[in-house]
Amino acid sequence: MSIKVVTMMEKLRSFIKREDGASAIEYALIAGLIAVVIIGGAQAIGLELSDIFKTIKETLSDARPSP
Repeated sequence: MSIKVVTMMEKLRSFIKREDGASAIEYALIAGLIAVVIIGGAQAIGLELSDIFKTIKETLSDARPSP
């Protein structure tokens, strides 16, 4: 084989063995998953808070001042 082919094969082997890119992708996927969980949790908490404040508003508007 020619030197160019051998050099190309060595570069290909080293590229396949490298895990730097794979680690970065894994971290990005984990960060994305965490973001989805945080957004979902915030929406659920927001809906609960909205219901609580709606109940408080209705209770206060129904209350009549004592004479």
